[in-house]
Amino acid sequence: MTHIALPNVPWQLTGNHWLALPCIHPADGAIHCVSMLHRGARAAVEFAGDAGFMEGKGTPLFKPVIEIDGVTQDLTAGTMAWERAAAWLPTFTCTLGDLVVRGTIFAPYGRDADVAGAVYVFGVENRGTSEHTIVVRMQGTLGYRQLRVRTGRPAEDASRVSMSAAGLVLLEGSAQPGLVALALGADGAADVHVDGNHFSAARSIDVAGGATAQTAFYVAAGPERDGAEATAAVMQRRGWRALLAGTREALQSLEQSTGIEAIDRLINRNLLFAYFYGVGRALDDAHYYLVRTRTPWHSAGVTVRDWHALMWTLPAIQLADTGLARELLMRMCELHAYAPGRGVHYLDGTLFEPGFAIEGVAAYPIAVDRYIRDTGDDAIVDEPAIGDALYLSSDDLRDRRDARVPLYSTDVTPAGDPAVYPFTLHGNAAVAQALDILRRTLDEQTSRDVEDPAAVRAAIKRHFAPDRDPKGKLAASIDLAGHRAEDDVATASALWLPLFETLDRQDSLYRRTVKAIPHTVSELERQIARLLGPDGGAVLEWLRRAPLYGGLAAEMVDENGVALSNGGDAALSGLLASTAWHAVHVLGLKT
Repeated sequence: MTHIALPNVPWQLTGNHWLALPCIHPADGAIHCVSMLHRGARAAVEFAGDAGFMEGKGTPLFKPVIEIDGVTQDLTAGTMAWERAAAWLPTFTCTLGDLVVRGTIFAPYGRDADVAGAVYVFGVENRGTSEHTIVVRMQGTLGYRQLRVRTGRPAEDASRVSMSAAGLVLLEGSAQPGLVALALGADGAADVHVDGNHFSAARSIDVAGGATAQTAFYVAAGPERDGAEATAAVMQRRGWRALLAGTREALQSLEQSTGIEAIDRLINRNLLFAYFYGVGRALDDAHYYLVRTRTPWHSAGVTVRDWHALMWTLPAIQLADTGLARELLMRMCELHAYAPGRGVHYLDGTLFEPGFAIEGVAAYPIAVDRYIRDTGDDAIVDEPAIGDALYLSSDDLRDRRDARVPLYSTDVTPAGDPAVYPFTLHGNAAVAQALDILRRTLDEQTSRDVEDPAAVRAAIKRHFAPDRDPKGKLAASIDLAGHRAEDDVATASALWLPLFETLDRQDSLYRRTVKAIPHTVSELERQIARLLGPDGGAVLEWLRRAPLYGGLAAEMVDENGVALSNGGDAALSGLLASTAWHAVHVLGLKT
């Protein structure tokens, strides 16, 4: 997989399962892109003001403009201070003379606020004594639309901007049937203008001395314009105050606590990012789909591997929302378990790139067992999709067993890189745990034929450790013909062995193996895995201080934790959040 350089703009971002807002400019609060999933297209559909939206080029899709007593203010001239409410909602404060303008951007979320839309709220506080007339305008341009699986492909039809009979600005494509449409409206009577692909909607409010006033704009999405209009009407009827209150309450229910404030910030920031950017609802069928990430600057795009979905994203979701975790586990089994571990998939389960990884097969029983262990919901195994996935995993594992030795072969690592030798340490450790689960879960007759996991773990020690060397370490992969690859693989590291119950963290063989791994920091995944190793406390402190990508996981980082490429990795954020939580709550690590 290639690695995409980070955008030059340190974007603010937010979203819900319907809409992702990955490009909110920190200088002026402009929204440069709105991204939605579409199952029929097997892709993200993205609306932007300009083809260079990732670098902040061109006219934004939605740009706020403030006029005070008829004078347009330059929001970029003053300091726009940003913070995140509830660890997820970008909020800015900007002082303009004796007025303080506060803006909050949120995508409604929660039981009573689950809509395919976003809200931009403006609050104006007059700290002076004179009354001011404030015009808040949302203007922009629909200059670019694209479909993106991994790379963006411009829409071939022309963009169309129009005004509805209800005074909404409608943004869509000209081809029929369309994939997605957006509607822009306000929380009251607005002055709306449309000129070609340019548009504006303005609200005027009078703010007396010492008083405050608020206004808001709604962005609603639908598979076509009528659906977008209907969603906008619902948002206007419910009102932004109720939507914001419901969203804050729902977000707070997802937050985790370790008792260490800095670690809580790290966990919750990445957990919420995985929750909303690793999982999305398609506008055309309203179903949930797991993807690597919804940010447009990650080379994996909205494709997904079984391992990343089940072992990275799902554990984080499980910490916060067991109900959604159950639904996502069912979805993975329905869409992807027909060919477990076979490679990379489109969001709907269609095969994108073949490449068999044994860990992908093992991920299904491991994920089911972890869900049952954490929730007590053992009735999930009676669901047909879950049962089918477990039996298919058992069959595929049996087919990959060596004829003589209880070890299992793979073609690629969990990241899709060719395995140096077919029998990998990480893969067989995962298989051993999966076999243990299958022996307890499958029917009595079938479970008798499942390999004994103790035999696999014994074979790992016998074949991966050098003969007659009491101070030897485990190899990364072998071929059972005397060849060994010693170098630890960052995406399939020996550091994870305690998680698969292959070796204890205090086992001398494990400690010798992981101490031989170079301490260079480049792949964040291996740095996260070090939380399980003997240096876990120091790594937790490093993660607490690491800037990452605006506090979010990036695939590649430097020694100080600064993101280098493939930033905004939602699945990896899930792994970071769940592993850090495990390190504190289960292993007892402290900074």
